[in-house]
Amino acid sequence: MSENMPEQPAGDPSRKLQFVIVGGFLGGLATGIALKALGHDTTILERNPPPLLQDQGAGIVAEGDTLEFFKRYNRCDRPLAVSSERRQYLDKEGNIVHREDMVQNMTSWDLAYYLIRANYDGVASSYCDAPEPVPGHGKATHVHDCNVTDIKEEDDVVRVFWHSSKGEEGSIHADILIGADGPSSRIRKILQPNAERKYAGYCALRGTLPESEASPAACEAFSRRFTFFHGPGVQILAYLIPGRDGTVEPGQRLINFVYYANFPECSAELEEIMTDMNGRRRAITMPPGMTAPEAWEKQRHVARKRLPPQFAEIVCATRKPFVQAVTDVLSPEHEYLSGKVVLVGDALAGFRPHTVASTSQAAFDAMIYADYIAGRVSREEWKRQTLGFARFVQKRGVDMCERSQHEDLPLEAYVRDRNVASTPRQDEVYPEWATAF
Repeated sequence: MSENMPEQPAGDPSRKLQFVIVGGFLGGLATGIALKALGHDTTILERNPPPLLQDQGAGIVAEGDTLEFFKRYNRCDRPLAVSSERRQYLDKEGNIVHREDMVQNMTSWDLAYYLIRANYDGVASSYCDAPEPVPGHGKATHVHDCNVTDIKEEDDVVRVFWHSSKGEEGSIHADILIGADGPSSRIRKILQPNAERKYAGYCALRGTLPESEASPAACEAFSRRFTFFHGPGVQILAYLIPGRDGTVEPGQRLINFVYYANFPECSAELEEIMTDMNGRRRAITMPPGMTAPEAWEKQRHVARKRLPPQFAEIVCATRKPFVQAVTDVLSPEHEYLSGKVVLVGDALAGFRPHTVASTSQAAFDAMIYADYIAGRVSREEWKRQTLGFARFVQKRGVDMCERSQHEDLPLEAYVRDRNVASTPRQDEVYPEWATAF
């Protein structure tokens, strides 16, 4: 091989590989699509028992590499996002105190998921039809209710062991195993047990409200606007996302909010907000609709006291709030067992949600790994860019969020931090990545 040619992870670049991807959320699906398009066979193992995921309740700021991924791989003919034309900041009384023109695109987790499932394994839904299969693409298999328990290197392959919620057990072998199983990654825990996921001292309270149910003042604040409020120990933002079945029709969209509030570790307040209506203490995420009514009523009361009226309205009116404990995790490496195991997306680095970069990271990791497998980039370049992205954004998120969540910043400092936190494209921060190595 010429020294100018990229190194190949599995010998002959024309060899058809069997990939097993652990994790069937956006990162795993994106990686599966990118590898499938190269002609490789992929099997996704998703631990959740239902065959399809829905009602996740989350909005996504779709910028940079997220849009590039859909441009490259999406073959469903339908709108992906709602556009916002301006960022603006409110004071406690609800008056606009800062504004700047900035076009951004917002989508929903559910719409992104169903578009990717349609393109990965041909799932048709009320969100979109399934596109026709592409000749030359690899086989795509999605298996649900598979909770991975262990992995074992066997000669030139990796064997993945799993069990189901029904007590079934099994295993499958892979030429390459992709760990795309989120910030609490089981694959990372097996290979890098010291990379712990740690609580950051505050939570994201999230929810949506149908646009048609909001007051004229709230619609004015959030329609075509990415709107923020910041006060001591509290941040909140809101924007429009597609509504039921992914509709982007005015009046049928959803107002999506993310409300950051401090809950000290081991405090009674944290225990209350993370204990669901059935008395179960949730470790990281309270699913939509499971928040204890009395706990959320207390948050409604706090919202009325602390937030501008437009924000307080949507927090108090949401029907299925959910809670995410904000955490940090970063793996020191992204490949193991001589490249037979690779971590991507949140399994490699869990970004704080303020960076609005988790989906972008998943898309970027999927695209550049596919470029590496195809021989379009060298191993060194793939490693440098993937780890550089993870380390740079993870550190940037921690630094920015510790300031804005735990210090009483002036508006100018908060605006500056928020602008820095905009979803990065790799070419925008590439010079700074190089300093990580």
